[in-house]
Amino acid sequence: MRYHVTLPSGREIPVDVAHLPNGEVEVSVEGRTMVADAIGEGASTHLRLDGRGVDLWLHGAPPDVDVAANGRRFGARVESERARALRSAAQAGHAVGEGLVTSPMPGRVLKVLVREGDEVAAGAPLVVVEAMKMENELGAARSGVVKKIYATPGATVESGAPLVEVG
Repeated sequence: MRYHVTLPSGREIPVDVAHLPNGEVEVSVEGRTMVADAIGEGASTHLRLDGRGVDLWLHGAPPDVDVAANGRRFGARVESERARALRSAAQAGHAVGEGLVTSPMPGRVLKVLVREGDEVAAGAPLVVVEAMKMENELGAARSGVVKKIYATPGATVESGAPLVEVG
């Protein structure tokens, strides 16, 4: 899966992550491929790349995170290719506002409870997202007609990913 990491300078670095059949994780950054391993608990993560280790402290949730490593602290924007595509699709001709229901955190779509064209009342359940082993039923912020469904059952979603648009 490809991720885009944008540093405070504005420089964007594409990072490709591949899970190999032998259980290892391979990371490619700017043409350099490395074997990676990460062990984390809470905000602390120990990252090992090609045998060299670094302790990371991560705060926030993607796409915007604060990182502390080797005595330095900085903010970064981390977006998966999928999250970027969904955000781009939502912004292309669609007003992002109270009618757009987005995922409050990374998770997996369990159920889509409506179809495009359905009339819904404010508070009506639209989609169920599983995050951190809890089911979250997300409802309409306003009454209207379901204009667009971005989510599909079984799909993983990033925090802030558009799920359903009510107009």
